[in-house]
Amino acid sequence: MGIQVKSCSTKEELKKEMAHNLDLSGMSLDSLPNPPINLSIITKLDLSNNNLESIPESLTARLLNVAVLDVRSNQLKSLPNSIGCLSKLKVLNVSGNLLESLPKTIEDCRALEELNVNFNKLAKLPDTIGFELTNLKRLSMNSNKLAFLPYSTSHMTSLKHLDARLNSLRSLPDGLENLIRLETLNVSQNFQFLSSIPYSVGLLISLTELDISYNRIGVLPESIGCLTKLRKFRAEGNPLVSPPMEVVQEGADAVREYLSVKMSTANSIGAKKKKTWVGKLAKLGTFSSSRMHSRSIREKDEHDGLMMPDYRPIEGLATPTRYLGRLFSPRRLFSPSPRRDSSRK
Repeated sequence: MGIQVKSCSTKEELKKEMAHNLDLSGMSLDSLPNPPINLSIITKLDLSNNNLESIPESLTARLLNVAVLDVRSNQLKSLPNSIGCLSKLKVLNVSGNLLESLPKTIEDCRALEELNVNFNKLAKLPDTIGFELTNLKRLSMNSNKLAFLPYSTSHMTSLKHLDARLNSLRSLPDGLENLIRLETLNVSQNFQFLSSIPYSVGLLISLTELDISYNRIGVLPESIGCLTKLRKFRAEGNPLVSPPMEVVQEGADAVREYLSVKMSTANSIGAKKKKTWVGKLAKLGTFSSSRMHSRSIREKDEHDGLMMPDYRPIEGLATPTRYLGRLFSPRRLFSPSPRRDSSRK
């Protein structure tokens, strides 16, 4: 009896789910019919693999409860502005269309967690898209014509997967270190356009996969040595000199170790240079105005051949305001210059 009740319950749930899902995929539709159902109850709408060139504004505006909208593989040249009415939308797939831009109203879909715009003709994204879509976890935009990603991308703090391969990216946005949950970053195959990646990539503390293959990158930032969770790294097809390709071919651990050592070496050299300069400044008496101290230093330097024997310390050099005060005094600067004797002309 209990099994029978469970079976009935499953059938009811299945029937309810089917009533909330509308599948019109693969029907070679050129336009959308007016469905004889209440669109406000639809939670998933699949319009993929058709020949749609547009989606009516009125249709989108009635999808008040839709959470998944799939319109991939159509002939869409634009999305309706009313897409901003989809306040419960979590997944939007518009890949494989002819889109050259996204409507700014897409920023109003603040529940969006997954956005797929692969295989379109996008030249740019809305400038402020990242400020609004802070719940986005997966952003796929490969195979477009993007030259830059907006700065606001670095504010998508929930982002876990970012795929921007096969574009024309010249650079990556500032502030990437804000993407503390990012696990996968793919900026491969931007070919001759992408010649460097920012230092902030090494501050992506959750990054496990990084693909920069087939670009024009010659030097990796040393900060990548700090990516302790990095497990997969691809960089073939780049003119890399640091680290060299033989290190890259050994895998992510070898790359991380190489760059960590390079960073440590650079820090130690920097500290040594700083210490050397401090010593030189001390030798020259910069940190002391004592004449006796200057004289002893001068005698030592003469012995070492660093100064001319007839060197004499200038009084007040350690406190230059005495000299500069006379040189740039108000009386000297603003007093009228003496007139020349006209008889000398």
